[in-house]
Amino acid sequence: MNMSQKLLWNIYAGAVGALTIVVTQKAVRGAWKVATGDEPPDPNDPATPLSEALIWALAGGIGIGISQLLVNRFAATRWEKAMGTPAPARSSVHFRL
Repeated sequence: MNMSQKLLWNIYAGAVGALTIVVTQKAVRGAWKVATGDEPPDPNDPATPLSEALIWALAGGIGIGISQLLVNRFAATRWEKAMGTPAPARSSVHFRL
């Protein structure tokens, strides 16, 4: 894979990823409002109960994590169909258990 394809992938994946985060944050905020009837808490506000701040942080993290996983897989599939080559690896960090 040449450098121009890697650059194009980084631009494509970055744009799709940024859009995904914005949409997911709005969706998680909306889900919080529906579930609780209240606006999402400010986890940095000392007046916010710790349990509520933790639940909000978990909800946001899980929502964004799942959406990023799904969108990254979608983007890689679309890349492969359009370019005829596998999408470049986004990271060279590998963990062993």
